[in-house]
Amino acid sequence: MTFNLSAQENIPLPEHPRPDFERADWQNLNGNWAFEFDKNDVGLTQKWHSSAKPFTKTISVPFPWGSPLSGVKDEADIAWYKKSITINPSWKGKKVFVTIGASDWETTVWLDGKLLGSHKGGYTPFSFELTNVKHGAKQNLVIRVDDKRRDFTLYGKQGYGNARGLWQTIYLEGRGQNYIDAIHFTPDIDKSEVKVTTYLAKPAPQDIALSVSIDGPQSTATRQTFPKGQTEYSFTIPMPSARLWDLEDPYLYNTTVKLGDDEVKSYFGMRKISTVNLPGTNYKYIALNNKPVYMQLALDQSYHPEGFYTFPTDEFMKNEILIARNIGLNGIRTHIKVDVPRKLYWADKLGVLVMSDLPNSWGEPDKNAQQESEYTLKEMIKRDYNHPAIFSWITFNETWGLRTKKVVNGKTENIYTPETQKWVASVYRLAKSLDATRLVEDNSICCGAGHTETDINSWHEYLPGWEWENHLKMIDEKTFVGSDFHYEKGYKQTDVPNINSECGNVWGYEGSTGDCDWSWDYHRMINTFRKYPKIAGWLYTEHHDVINEWNGYVRFDRSEKDLGVQEMVKGMSLKDFHAPFYISTGNEISKTAQANEVVTVPLYASFMTDRTDVGNKLTLKINLYGYDALGQEKTWSSMERTIDYQPWLQKELPSIDVKMPNEKAVVTMSLVLVDNAGNELHHNVMNFIVDAPTPAEIVLLSGKKARLVSVNARDFKSAKWSAKQWNVLDGLKINGAGNGYFEYAFKIPSGLDLNNVESVAFVVEAGAKQLFAKDMDKKLKGNENYMLGAIADPVQNPNAYAMTDMKKFPSSVSVSVNGTFAGRYDLPDDPSDHRGVLSWHNQLKDKKLREAGSYGYRLGVNIPQKAIEEAKKTGELVVRLEVPESMNGGLAIYGDKFGRYPLNPTAVFVLK
Repeated sequence: MTFNLSAQENIPLPEHPRPDFERADWQNLNGNWAFEFDKNDVGLTQKWHSSAKPFTKTISVPFPWGSPLSGVKDEADIAWYKKSITINPSWKGKKVFVTIGASDWETTVWLDGKLLGSHKGGYTPFSFELTNVKHGAKQNLVIRVDDKRRDFTLYGKQGYGNARGLWQTIYLEGRGQNYIDAIHFTPDIDKSEVKVTTYLAKPAPQDIALSVSIDGPQSTATRQTFPKGQTEYSFTIPMPSARLWDLEDPYLYNTTVKLGDDEVKSYFGMRKISTVNLPGTNYKYIALNNKPVYMQLALDQSYHPEGFYTFPTDEFMKNEILIARNIGLNGIRTHIKVDVPRKLYWADKLGVLVMSDLPNSWGEPDKNAQQESEYTLKEMIKRDYNHPAIFSWITFNETWGLRTKKVVNGKTENIYTPETQKWVASVYRLAKSLDATRLVEDNSICCGAGHTETDINSWHEYLPGWEWENHLKMIDEKTFVGSDFHYEKGYKQTDVPNINSECGNVWGYEGSTGDCDWSWDYHRMINTFRKYPKIAGWLYTEHHDVINEWNGYVRFDRSEKDLGVQEMVKGMSLKDFHAPFYISTGNEISKTAQANEVVTVPLYASFMTDRTDVGNKLTLKINLYGYDALGQEKTWSSMERTIDYQPWLQKELPSIDVKMPNEKAVVTMSLVLVDNAGNELHHNVMNFIVDAPTPAEIVLLSGKKARLVSVNARDFKSAKWSAKQWNVLDGLKINGAGNGYFEYAFKIPSGLDLNNVESVAFVVEAGAKQLFAKDMDKKLKGNENYMLGAIADPVQNPNAYAMTDMKKFPSSVSVSVNGTFAGRYDLPDDPSDHRGVLSWHNQLKDKKLREAGSYGYRLGVNIPQKAIEEAKKTGELVVRLEVPESMNGGLAIYGDKFGRYPLNPTAVFVLK
C-alpha cells in the first residue's frame, strides 16, 4: 500500500505521475523542500550533501526554480534540495528507488551522505536505488542540480520560462528483486493481437515467472517465463473482436504485469497508425485504424504562466486536452518539449492525437549535441511508447541546432551541412528502429531547409490571409512522388502525406509577436486549405498564448477569446472551422460589390468523413442580411441549394448568384449546411461591402422617412485629448486616448424646416480606445532573441491590436449637442474580432496591420429639444463626444469604411 497517502493529498500534483507505469508501493515526495542556491559552486567541496549545513530557502517541488509556483527566484545555475524521508516498513524485502520524472540538467542524489547516482539530461525520468535504507526511520535525501547553460543541451524554448532543476514529480517506490524496467504493448489490429515486450535493467539471473492480465470487453490472462540471461522478452496475446481506440471512443485496456515479486500496472490502446490514400484520390493521408484523418492540429508550447514547464494540477492538464477537443481539433503538437506523462494520459483518455517533439539545442550539431539528442530520443520513446495518442515523433524542428558556422567567400555563415543531413537521416532511422508503429519526421522544416528521409512531407508557413490561395496552389503543384521541392539535395519526396505543420498569420506580418485578431486570416486560411485536399492537414500556431506569442486560441491564462462569429451567424462557432462537413467560398471572405449587382460566389465541398447517417442529399441554406448606411439591421433575401453527399467528397460545386441590395450596406451571407433530419452540420459566412453613396434620405425600420447629414470621421470640428490623438488609414478611424473630446458640426440641410421634423438623432459607431505600447511609440528593437528568453510586450508590435477576450477595456462617453447634455453612454470594450468586417476589408496588402478587426458600438443619441431650438438659430448641430477625466478610457470614432457598420457620424432628421 502507498505509505501515508493522506499526507500526499495536500501536496502539489499528488497523483501518480505515470498511469502507464505504476507500482502500488510508491510515495510522492512533492511539496516543500529545503533549498539553497550554490552560485559559487562550493557545495561539493564543502560537502553540503553530508554536512548539517542549513538550507535557507524553501522550494515547492516539482515546480522549476524561478517559476512563481516554486516560491523561489532564479538566482543561480546550481542549486541544492534537501528533504527528510521515511521509508515504509512494509517495503522490507523490496528494492527501494527514488525516481525523478525530469530534472534539468545534471542531477546528483545522496541519501544520508551516500552517493546514489548522477544523471545528465533534462526531460526524461531516471531512478537510483537506495542501498542504505533504514525502514521506518528518518533519512536525509539531498539533491544537487547543475543547470549551467551548455550549447549542446536540449534547451528548446525554455527561454519562455526555464525548466530549472526538478520540474516533474519525484517519488519513492518499492520494486521486486528482479524488477521490470519497461513494458511495451504493440497492438496489431489487422492480426487482432497485441505484442507484449518486457524489459529488465540487467540480465535475468534465472527463469522468472511472468504473467500479463488485460481488463476489457474480453479480459484475458497469460502466463509466460522470462528466460534466464535475457534483458528483453516478447510474446503476443490474441485480441479477437478488440474494441479499438479512436477519437470518438478512446478506449484503453488496463493491464497488470507481474514478474516474480514485481508488479506494474499499465494500459494500451488497440489502434494502428499508418498512411492511406484519401478515398477516390491518390493523396496520401495519415490514417488511424486504416481510415484517413484530416489533420487539424494546434502547436502546443505547453507552458503555464506560473509553473512554466510544470502545470499546477492534474485537472489543468486535462483541460489543456479538452480545449483542443472542444473546438473540434483532433490533435496537438507538444512543441520542443517532452511533455508531462499525465498530460499525455489525458490525450489518451479523451481522444486527442499527439505529435511529439524532440527538444533542440541552440549550439552546433557537434558530438555532444548528437549524443544528447539521440539519448533523449531513445528515452522519450521508451517512456511514451504505450500512449496511443502519440502518432508521430518529430526529431528536429526548423533546423534549430543543426547549423554549423562555416566561412563562405570570406563570410561566416550558418550552414546545414551534408554531413549533418546524413546524421539527421540516421536519427530518423533510429526512431523507426525504436518504434516502427508510428510515423517519424526528420525535420519540421522552415526557412530554406528541407527534408532528408521522412514519413511526412511537412513545412511551415506564416502568411497574411490573402496570400494563402497562391501559396497552397503552388504547394499542390510542386508536391508529388519524386519531387525535390522541400527536400535537401540528394533526397526526394516519397509517397507520404503533405502537411502544413505550422501555419498562421501573426508571424506573417512584419514585426511579428503581435497580439491581434487572428480570426479573419484564420478563416481565409482554413477556407483555402479545404479547397486543396492534396494537403492532408494543417497545424495552427497555437494552442494558447505564451510570453511573446499572442496568437493562441486562448490566452496564456487559458481564458477565452471571442471570434464574434456567433453573432454573425446563429449557431456558428470556432468549431465550424474544423467541421468534417465544410462548405468553402474560397479565399475571399469579403468582397466589394455595387448596388443591385449580381455577384457570383464559388462554392467548394470538403466532406472529410465517412458518415452515412446523414442521407445522400444535404441542404445549403443561404441568407443575406446586415446593416444599411444608418447601421440598421436588415434582411434582404434567402435561398436554398441541394448538395449531393457521399463520404470523403472533395469537389467544386456549382457557384451561386446572389443579388446585392439597392443601397449602401455591409451584407452578411450566412451558409448553413443541414442534413435530412434538420441537423445543422456546418456554418460559414461571407461578407459583401455594397459601395454606394450615403443617401440623403432613408426609410427607417419604423417606416418613417428621415433626412441624413453625414460627415467623415476625420472631419471633426475640434478635438483635445490628454494622452494622444491620431488617425488610422488617413482617418477611416480616429482615436483619442486618455480623456478628452471630439466635436462634429452638422449643417441643417437647405430646405429642411426644423418645425416639420418629428425628432432629431445623432448616430455613430464608437468604441473605447486603449492606448497600447505601440501607440506610445514604444517599439520593438528588432534584435530580440525571443527563443532564448527575450521578453517583449506583444502590443509593442506595430501590427498589434488586442483581440476581444474576457478582459474588457471599458470607457464612457458623454454626448452634448449645442451645449445641451444629451446622454451618457457606456462603451463596454475596445473590441477586435470577426465583426470588424470593414476594418479587415480595407486593410492594405503590404504585410502590415492597422487596427485590423477593430470596431465599435452603434450609438443612437436622441437630441434634446433645447439643442434643436438652438440649431434653428445657428443653422447647425454641434455634437461633442467627451470622455471625462473620471473614466480616462479613450474614444474611437469609426467612419463608413472601418469597423462594423457602413456608417459615418450622422445627424438623422425624422420627418413628420
